[in-house]
Amino acid sequence: MRAASKKKKNRNNAAYLFVLPFVIVFLIFSVYPVFRTLFLSFTTYKGYGDPEFTGLANYIRVVKDKFFWRALYNTVKMWSLNIVLQLGLAFLLTIVFSDIKYKIRGLAIFRAVYYLPNLIAATSVAFLFKTLLDWKYGTFNQLLLATGIVDQQINWMGQRSTAWAVISVIQAWMWFGNSFIILMAGVQGIPNDYFEAAAIDGAGRWKVFGSITLPLLRPILLYVAVTSLIGGLQLFDLPFLMTGPSTAGEPGGTLQTVVMYLYKFGFETRQVGFASAIAYTLFFIILFISIMEFKFIGGKED
Repeated sequence: MRAASKKKKNRNNAAYLFVLPFVIVFLIFSVYPVFRTLFLSFTTYKGYGDPEFTGLANYIRVVKDKFFWRALYNTVKMWSLNIVLQLGLAFLLTIVFSDIKYKIRGLAIFRAVYYLPNLIAATSVAFLFKTLLDWKYGTFNQLLLATGIVDQQINWMGQRSTAWAVISVIQAWMWFGNSFIILMAGVQGIPNDYFEAAAIDGAGRWKVFGSITLPLLRPILLYVAVTSLIGGLQLFDLPFLMTGPSTAGEPGGTLQTVVMYLYKFGFETRQVGFASAIAYTLFFIILFISIMEFKFIGGKED
């Protein structure tokens, strides 16, 4: 018994050695920055020298900063249109591909095609759409002119009314495939007995979708909503790359997101303490909205 116990202990020690590199990397590059940022949010640290503790001054400054709230409004506006388009298209495709009536074959091929935009780097996506939407020579404007839909070029990224919508549509195009795959996995996980019982009772496809499919997809919808919220409110790369470093957030600050505002103070003006406070304020906003989503989408178990 002692020999067996010693052998098991040695085996556990060997396992710990294999896990140790990950734990060390995780503590250094994930856990430490979180607590370091929290500490710096209470200081006037500028990236060098010793941090000077200032209490809640940075957080009070964030709350009173109208430009922060404008950046938050821009971010929420772009995310809202994005999530409506993303989930709407994903839902439509889920209904079509899960309906027995259509019997569409090659689902794996469609999954791969729809998911492909999610695999393309944001840099490549930004370059692609900057070329397509160029207001003088862009392909999209040329097609609209050729078909007579418009009589002059549209400056898509130079107008406040269109710039934010363009970013939202591109985001939806990039992520709807991911939502579609998750929703389809949820539908395929629903037992066929429910659908067979509904068919015997004479329920139509919309009745089945509203009374069986949608309620049983509620946990999946909650997951998609929360992950989309986290990613949407942390939006940075696409608007930053579409406008360029020198004109980030243009036109008129319409595309300036919270993370772009954080980047400005953290890396351009070197107000690291204030930038850290912005980061944690955004964290608490995301946490609050996520709790609301859990309450209204998650609901109670039936």
